[in-house]
This record gives sequence, structure tokens and C-alpha cells, in this order.
Amino acid sequence: MSNWNEDPKVAESVSEAAEKFGFFQLVNHGVPLEVLDGLKDATHRFFGLPAEEKKKYSKELSSTNSVRFGTSFSPDAEKALEWKDYLSLFYVSEEEASALWPSACRDEVLEYMKRSQILCQKLMSALMQKLNVKEIDETKESLLMGSKRINLNYYPRCPNPQLTVGVGRHSDVSSLTFLLQDEIGGLYVRVNEGKGEKDGWVHVPPIEGSLVINVGDALQILSNGRYKSVEHCVIASGSKNRISIPIFVNPKPNDVIGPLPELIAAGEKPKYKNILYSDYVKHFFRKAHDGKKTVAFAEISS
Repeated sequence: MSNWNEDPKVAESVSEAAEKFGFFQLVNHGVPLEVLDGLKDATHRFFGLPAEEKKKYSKELSSTNSVRFGTSFSPDAEKALEWKDYLSLFYVSEEEASALWPSACRDEVLEYMKRSQILCQKLMSALMQKLNVKEIDETKESLLMGSKRINLNYYPRCPNPQLTVGVGRHSDVSSLTFLLQDEIGGLYVRVNEGKGEKDGWVHVPPIEGSLVINVGDALQILSNGRYKSVEHCVIASGSKNRISIPIFVNPKPNDVIGPLPELIAAGEKPKYKNILYSDYVKHFFRKAHDGKKTVAFAEISS
């Protein structure tokens, strides 16, 4: 992305990747490598804390819904638990984060979120331009990137990796997800879905200093299907502990999402109904990971 301002082809290739694949990696993205390394170190530091210390942030003991330490995804709905621990931090304000987020990782997480904000705006702007949405006003900014959640994921070495998964098959409910992964690997993306023999899974190789970007369901709905969210999963590792850190860039919970008015005004037939974003998210968390079934919740049946 180092030529972003001089070469319009860079923005074009981002939009093309979001349309064709829904998943792509960025290098020279402007977030300093020392910020990424600091975040990885802070993640290991948090998960290295004594169990009692981490437990303070569990659902039962946390003083706020904005901070949640847990295991697996939706333990009440899953037949088999996913092989991971996570710390989930919902960003409300710097003041709240300073007061409530764990001190073992707070400063590094906030710095990373701050540094990735410019990148987020650049990408959203390019993706909207491709849809002929010329301006991201306040309403659109809220719909596209009104709230953010960051997860620190820790996948311990698994003695029987063939018996479980790190994260089950799913697409994200975000507009965009920004993922920092370490050098271990294990993230797989579904390609050519529904195309017979070509339908399969591809490993996303870790590239030093890169960020993996993927389209989420909210952007698929807002773009009326032009940008596609993609199923992905994480395979448990039998040899090493792995970490990954996604930022989920989302609409605000009380936003109503549906195809953008500019697309309908240009004559497109809406493929999705308007739906309260918080209802969509509740539907996602009510069940175990199950591929891309959540997006069907918003589809208009033909």
C-alpha cells in the first residue's frame, strides 16, 4: 500500500479483492511494525497471567460488558468446544478503556487501534467509491465503522488437534475485520463456494508485518452483495501456542443495516431486508459457528 496516494491501481485492487475473494493481505499499510510486535507481546503477556487474574474479566466477575475473558465461542450452543481462550474488548472511549481494560495489554491495544484507524478510513473510502457512494457522511460512517471490538485470541498447543478446531466455520458479522496473526498459521478460507470440485479451503500464509483484511456480513448487506463475506476457520496446532488479534469494525448496535440507498436509487433490486444490527448480532451469538447461515437471516426470499 506504499503507493496508495500516487497509484490509483492500489485502491482498485483492494476493491477487486473485496469483490472477488472477500479476503486479502496488506503490506506497507502504514501501521508501524513495532506497534504490531508490541501488541503480540502484550497478548502473550495477558494470557501468561495467573488464572485468577484473568478470571477477574470473565462473564461472571467482569465489572463491565465491554471487557470479557472466556473460552470457545458460544459454549452453551456448541456440541464441542473450540480450542481457544480470548479477551474481548469493546471500545467505547479512551477514558473507559484506561479505567477498565487489563493493564497487561491496554496501552498496546489502544495504540494499535489508533494507528489502524487511518487505514480503516482509507479502505472504506476506496470500497465506497467503487460502489459510486461518493461521500462517507456521519450516517454512513456510523453504518460502516460506528463501533469497534478487538479480540486477543490465544490457541494453546492441542494434544489432539484432529479432534477439535481453533475456531469453527463462520463468516464475521462485521463490516470489515483487520486481523494480525503470528507466524504459526492455521487460518483457512473457503474458496469457490458451491462450485463443485473447485469448492475448497485455502491456508492464509502468515506474512511478516502484514494485516489480513476480510469483508464481514454487514458490508455484504450494505453493498447489496457486491462485497462478499467469506467462511473461514482456524485449525488447532499440535506443536505450538498461537495468537491472533482481530479488530471487528462494525455498525453501531442501534443502526439499521440494509442495502445502501445509492445502490437502490441506481436501480438495483434489494437482496437484503433492513434489519437492526444488534438483532443480527444476537442471532449470530445464539448458535454455534455454522458457516454463512447468519447472513440468510437478512436475505429477502425470492
